[in-house]
Amino acid sequence: MAAKRSATKNNEPVPTSLKKGDSVIVISGGNKNKRVLKGQVAKIRAIVGENNDRVVLEGLNLYTKNKKALAPGQEGGKIQVERPVHISNVMYYVEKLKKPVRLVKSLSADGKRVRGYKDPSTKKFVQIDG
Repeated sequence: MAAKRSATKNNEPVPTSLKKGDSVIVISGGNKNKRVLKGQVAKIRAIVGENNDRVVLEGLNLYTKNKKALAPGQEGGKIQVERPVHISNVMYYVEKLKKPVRLVKSLSADGKRVRGYKDPSTKKFVQIDG
């Protein structure tokens, strides 16, 4: 029986600082003629995948799926489904700066680890959550 291949060694989860509800911008992917994804801003709806290496974005990467009516009372037809995007193709987006930034983790004054980013203009750490 063939071994199942994985994106990471030993099926370890991909380390990430992104969380559900974060605002992100798509930095690559999509098709310029059919589905333009690059440059789109959206919120993360879910982090999915075997290694937590994909994100589902609200209103982006929509595919049309044909659904068959299984019972006499049900309706069939075309439905739109949000498909996941690889986590390497998105980056945290700061509305105030209107640009993507790389997230970093730092220790706060009380010793807790907090998420944030370094402001590109002042080079100071800006905390983004509690």
